[in-house]
Amino acid sequence: MNDRPIVTDARYVLCWLQQALRARDNPVIDAAVRLGNALGLPVLVYHGVREDYPYASDRLHQFILGASRDLAAGCRERGLACVRHVDRDGHREKGLVYRLGADAAALVLEDQPTFVARWQSERVASRITIPVYAVDAACLVPPTVLGDGIAGRSGFLGRHEPARAAWIDAEDEQAKIAPYDAALPFTPDSLDGDLDALIATLDIDHSLPPSPAFPAGRGAAEARLQRLIRDVLPGYATTRNDATRREGASGLSPYLHFGVLGPREVMRAVAAAQSGGGGGGKGGGQVGARHATKFADELLGWREWFQYQARGLAAPERYDRVAGWARATLADHADDPRPDIESLASLLRGETRDQSWNACQRQFLRFGWMHNNLRMYWAKRIIAMTPDPETAWATACYLNDRLSLDGRDPSTYGNIAAMFGGAPGDCERPVYGRVATRGDGSTRARDGGDAWLARAASRPVPAVTVPADVPRERYLRD
Repeated sequence: MNDRPIVTDARYVLCWLQQALRARDNPVIDAAVRLGNALGLPVLVYHGVREDYPYASDRLHQFILGASRDLAAGCRERGLACVRHVDRDGHREKGLVYRLGADAAALVLEDQPTFVARWQSERVASRITIPVYAVDAACLVPPTVLGDGIAGRSGFLGRHEPARAAWIDAEDEQAKIAPYDAALPFTPDSLDGDLDALIATLDIDHSLPPSPAFPAGRGAAEARLQRLIRDVLPGYATTRNDATRREGASGLSPYLHFGVLGPREVMRAVAAAQSGGGGGGKGGGQVGARHATKFADELLGWREWFQYQARGLAAPERYDRVAGWARATLADHADDPRPDIESLASLLRGETRDQSWNACQRQFLRFGWMHNNLRMYWAKRIIAMTPDPETAWATACYLNDRLSLDGRDPSTYGNIAAMFGGAPGDCERPVYGRVATRGDGSTRARDGGDAWLARAASRPVPAVTVPADVPRERYLRD
């Protein structure tokens, strides 16, 4: 990421993790270990969490710090030192990456195209005095090896599918140097105590509690992966679109977003189940090729396509990423009467006049996750429930980023963009123009669908604080 030379009289290679919070099967750590071995230096893994990142809350902090605690334990098992810092009153450490970098031969970090990881990495690379190497840990096939200029998903699949076999098998790099155990420019946090008590002292959003459905940490991620193989994958192609069934979706996206699991590990488990060696579902047999193929299409064909797209965008969360024809037709209808408009408070708390939309939003608000089939209806309806298309985009991204454990992600931004654009509809409609609409019929038509939506729309949710306005500046071009 810069042109600085490797420092020869250093103490360690610095590995800075922001989102790939796993010790095993982590290409960022592996690259740092390989470099450290070549230089005869240990690797120092660093992870820090600030209070002032956008939408910092009990929900996000608890998930991040739980993952960070297990990251350190996993690093110790690999023979690596891992240090953490939790920014808080009376415990500030300004410029800590630069100070750690002062004793480093080089800095290895994540190649992340969205949210704070992107701009922090770019800023550090431009200012620090050591070389900075960015390594992708979010994808099975690193987007950079696919080349530039892929305009559509079919072209992406044409390059991505043949490349998968070369990237699915890899072993952790073994450190040949003893763990770093010398001076540091700060006192690290252990995170072995009561995380809830620590989080309660922070200046963050305490109105949004941790998710009861997605526990933090590596053990919870592994349990979710086992659930995928045992309960979800055997019928995935048939049930994945049914939001009323618990076994319809994998629920892996929060753990993938924060890198607690990696796609390579997930796909190896799927391959083992397909061959009959990984449990193979409730009956213990093989998982059918149709289900495994469909899952691979979602995890790799769609998720990694959105990752690839994000790297070509100046700001993947900004409205100008939506297709030009869609923005034009929405602008043409911006002044149309909007009888379905709702207040921000009603939207945020899932208290609108639309029962189905409330069911979607309350899943977000309570659990920090939303079934993908519901997300499509939810995003489409926001266009009609807000004063104009720009406010609609900012509102959808704000709700996603603040509430969801897999918000602030190339995939969730890509999905919202697809709902605001995608393929043009077959006619011109009020408010939407040629942007296709979407109804709730696919959920209501399920066995018990009406009753499920009614229950979901009335589930208890936390009483989150409501801002005066949606924070538009993050999502709209100046």
